[in-house]
Amino acid sequence: MSEPSYVSTRGGGAPVPFFEALLAGLAPDGGLYVPTAVPALPDDWRRASTLPELGARVLAPWLSGVDDLDALLEDALSFPIPLVPLGGAWEGVHVLELFHGPTLSFKDVGARTMARLMARARDETRITVLAATSGDTGSAVASGFEGVRGVRVVLLYPKGQVSEVQERQLIVERPGVRTLAVEGTFDDCQRLVKAAFAEGAPGARLSSANSINVGRLLPQMLYYAWAIRQLGARPTVVVPSGNLGNLTAGTLAMRAGLPIAGFLAAHNANDGFPRFLDGEASPAGDSVRTLSNAMDVGVPSNLERLRSMFTDDALRSLVRGESVTDEATLDTMRAVYEETGAVVDPHTAVGLEAARRARRRGAPGPFVVLATAAPAKFPEAVKRATGIEPEMPARLAALWEQPVAVETIPPDLGALQVWL
Repeated sequence: MSEPSYVSTRGGGAPVPFFEALLAGLAPDGGLYVPTAVPALPDDWRRASTLPELGARVLAPWLSGVDDLDALLEDALSFPIPLVPLGGAWEGVHVLELFHGPTLSFKDVGARTMARLMARARDETRITVLAATSGDTGSAVASGFEGVRGVRVVLLYPKGQVSEVQERQLIVERPGVRTLAVEGTFDDCQRLVKAAFAEGAPGARLSSANSINVGRLLPQMLYYAWAIRQLGARPTVVVPSGNLGNLTAGTLAMRAGLPIAGFLAAHNANDGFPRFLDGEASPAGDSVRTLSNAMDVGVPSNLERLRSMFTDDALRSLVRGESVTDEATLDTMRAVYEETGAVVDPHTAVGLEAARRARRRGAPGPFVVLATAAPAKFPEAVKRATGIEPEMPARLAALWEQPVAVETIPPDLGALQVWL
């Protein structure tokens, strides 16, 4: 199969090659890019001995124009992603630790790979990467793009609605990065980003780096394959979910031939998608604040992508939704610590609670739960649940010794355009 092209979920415009979709972020009609075809996994993907080697084999059919893909991925994915069985009362549940990258978040995988691909793709035009973040995307993007020639980054995050550690990661001064604290919710930040793309910005070529960009999704397929290569079985994958980018990447991997039994979308109190899976209308309304703040998304952008790739009935058959309260999140963090000695962050705990409920319903295992962030990024929640303070890695502790740069803006497009 030849390299796929990409088309808008809204049907406007002709198909475009990957690098054009990568640099554009959103399609001209405001839709999200989806592939016209899904290349099958190569026969030898299981024989890869490292994540970068596996990544080169899996992504090669999607990115045939990148000659040195092996070296690019060696540079981007230079950290471990272990699959850890919990055991004991959690027998059959495995945690895929995606938080060993530079910013201690699963988003390092997509952001670092995407930054290097974008550096290859761009021409001499300076690019402004505009990204809304509910907690972890922004720091991963800032870290991944730092030092990339010809690219500047503008980050938007909801003021007062991320953890102290997450905020410090966002506002540390970095060359070429501007951070804006928006007086509103993540949904406001996301709305501003989409409006900026629709309106354009004089003198700036805009691109995106959160999960509305297909360039973020493709690298995220890799850790699904890496988990199953380690497990050697066909699992149900539990995905702590907000904007549904992570889940969308998993469904792409499954459509490419990865043996996955199904998906469990684990949400916090922002439960629009689980209710949609139960037959209600598309999510609408404002997000609400929770302990697992990176998942505080009222209207997930990638539902549009999922509904373009699957019929509603097929999506509801493939994915089950679960909503977990803050109280249940803390209870699960406490139980996991007491029963296994493992310390998990609130987002991973939402996934573990969803897996526990599925097991009680008699759902067959094994289960792979994506651990999306390090517990050290949420020390208050961890201490509240377990009574202990997670160890602060040196890379986080050093943030408080560095200068910061942040500006506060209202949730208004005009205020954003000043910075663009």
